[in-house]
Amino acid sequence: MHTTTTRAAARPFLELTAADLMTTPVRTIPQEMPLREAAQLLTRDRISGVPVVDAEGRCIGVLSSSDFVTWAGKDGDGETISFIAPWGEMIDIEDAPDNEIRHYMTAKPVTVASTALIGELAQKMVDAHIHRVLVVDGENRPQGIVSSTDILAAVARTGQRPAPEREKKPKKAARARHLF
Repeated sequence: MHTTTTRAAARPFLELTAADLMTTPVRTIPQEMPLREAAQLLTRDRISGVPVVDAEGRCIGVLSSSDFVTWAGKDGDGETISFIAPWGEMIDIEDAPDNEIRHYMTAKPVTVASTALIGELAQKMVDAHIHRVLVVDGENRPQGIVSSTDILAAVARTGQRPAPEREKKPKKAARARHLF
């Protein structure tokens, strides 16, 4: 499920946009999804965060590993799955009276337009202490995700490109000869 869009090959580093770096297609989950199912999806797909959408497909939150601080038990085998919520409460998913993820997600996720530059993406992550920003369209529908790893990959690619040849300046001694 993890497909990275790489359209950035010929662009200067600081001109890279969210569209150049984002992972697509983006997996989303509905706000009514039960916690157990969401946990299984995150585990199965090996993803650490996913946008939560309403019935119209608009992004209303994000469910990430930070929302599930600690997991205990096994998924799908009938064993109890519980987690420590960010506020410190131990929650048994099976016994939760209303276990829809909309009650446990991070509301108001950090979103950007596909035209956001790499510097803006990085600054938003730093300011919010997060590892991903959601790329949304004009109607707040998820189009992709840019993670801190995507930004680091862009840095690594830039570091591997051959440096442009610099103009060779004549040595000082050579210049001195021409002056006389």
